[in-house]
Amino acid sequence: MLITVSGPPGSGKSTNAAGLAEALGLDHVSGGDIFREMAAERDMTPVEFNEYAEDDADVDRDLDRRLHEIATTRDDLVLESRLAGWLAADHADLRLWFDAPVDVRAERIAEREGKPVDRARAETERREASEHKRYLEYYDIDIGDLSIYDAAYNTARWGPERFLDALVATVEAYDPADDEGKAAVVGVTHDF
Repeated sequence: MLITVSGPPGSGKSTNAAGLAEALGLDHVSGGDIFREMAAERDMTPVEFNEYAEDDADVDRDLDRRLHEIATTRDDLVLESRLAGWLAADHADLRLWFDAPVDVRAERIAEREGKPVDRARAETERREASEHKRYLEYYDIDIGDLSIYDAAYNTARWGPERFLDALVATVEAYDPADDEGKAAVVGVTHDF
């Protein structure tokens, strides 16, 4: 089973994808971890690296090619990245989208990264604008288009344990026999 988890920064992707993978006995691959490693290799913050990537398309294309290859060649996996649902396309059994209000996400990021909330919010908004611009330009993907996802969640509504229970219940309720129209939902193929 291949499950994708997508959403904006601070939406709980990493925490919940890791918890879901553990609960289901699946591997977990984080595009964010790979991106942060790439940024650190260049001695940049993720925000700086996002802006650098605006002028160097090879950054996104390299990351997205790696994730697309993982999505199309592996099973028994929770793949988590901003574009995971798009990258996996009809290879995914379930595509999940997580979100939360920007204030909640900024607080989570501030706590995680030990920075003031107002700075986390400003960086998050810059990062999201940068990514939106690049995804549209490179792949003609509107990251705000949630029509490809099987379920979308506001992660601010539940505590971590209750939310994990909801995710596990979603996966357990999944029946592959009900996927007759799944490929048609994606509708567009992208060259990663």
